Amino acid sequence: MITVLASIYVKTGEMDKFLDIFKANVPGVCAEDGCISYVPMVDVDSQLPPQELNENVVTIVEQWESLEALKAHLIAPHMLKYKDNVEAIVEKVTLKVLQNA
Repeated sequence: MITVLASIYVKTGEMDKFLDIFKANVPGVCAEDGCISYVPMVDVDSQLPPQELNENVVTIVEQWESLEALKAHLIAPHMLKYKDNVEAIVEKVTLKVLQNA
């Protein structure tokens, strides 16, 4: 199993628009072969000293059956459309692709 932590940095003032577009795409992602889970999350202020808060970041916690399933996800037609739809409101995306230690 592969776990992905995707951090999507959204332009200031565009979070609601981004989340509407993103959430509309979630059912298509969840229907993909190999998708175990795909959940968008935002920071909650825990007041724990090491926490870094960023109100403009959405973290996607994903689990995939395999690296091949993840790679297929990235080029799925609905994902290419999603990327076009958010291109103007996303500053950058970073990924952590993980496996159990």
